Amino acid sequence: MPTTKILDLTSKEVGDIELPDVVFDVPLNEPLIHEAVRSFLANRRAGTSATKTRGDVEGAGRKLWKQKGTGRARIASLRSPLWKGGGNVHGPQPRDWSYNLPKKMRKRAMCSAISERLREGNLIIVNDWNLEHPKTREFINTLGSLKLSGKTLIVDSLKNTKLMLASRNVQTAKVVNSYGVNIYDLVNHQKVVLTPKTVEELTDILRPRAKDDAENYHSRPHDGEERPPRRMPKNRGAAV
Repeated sequence: MPTTKILDLTSKEVGDIELPDVVFDVPLNEPLIHEAVRSFLANRRAGTSATKTRGDVEGAGRKLWKQKGTGRARIASLRSPLWKGGGNVHGPQPRDWSYNLPKKMRKRAMCSAISERLREGNLIIVNDWNLEHPKTREFINTLGSLKLSGKTLIVDSLKNTKLMLASRNVQTAKVVNSYGVNIYDLVNHQKVVLTPKTVEELTDILRPRAKDDAENYHSRPHDGEERPPRRMPKNRGAAV
């Protein structure tokens, strides 16, 4: 079970905390993380890009000149894609890009990403975010004391109003609660800051369920073993 130090806002050690293996000691699985990020970005797409076909553009439907005898190219409609101002051929249309990734895979990918941040030394546990004033300058000074440079993901309660107000104008910092953590933020931010309370919440969220651990695989009987009797289908709808 990995152990890390708990810091206060002045970067002084105030204790130690043991992190559960099921969440914070998971091997790195890059293909799984890639698939989870790809699914997250696909589900975030609006899918509203569209072009007008020949049935959508404005213009008359009459034949501009007769088929033969003019010496010009034949034309059927002014809205044809061959003409300027006509419709588009095979252009993008509104569609749903989202697809479902199994929940076990999503949880496993997030555990792998969090564990890798811990192995890199980029996972920091802070005792509590108690800011005196909701000021951006105070928040930036706190990040400097904790040596948090670059993109930082802070996981804390959204009821911490001072932290929310002080950090909302800092482009390199993002504050979410335990239920708002996603795989894209874990990969996109170099530093992750948790509290002992959010560690417990993330463990409850990402911990595998009991029925997922107890997988029952029924093996085929070997030679010489008795096979269970076959179930005979009932007469469904047959005349009696």
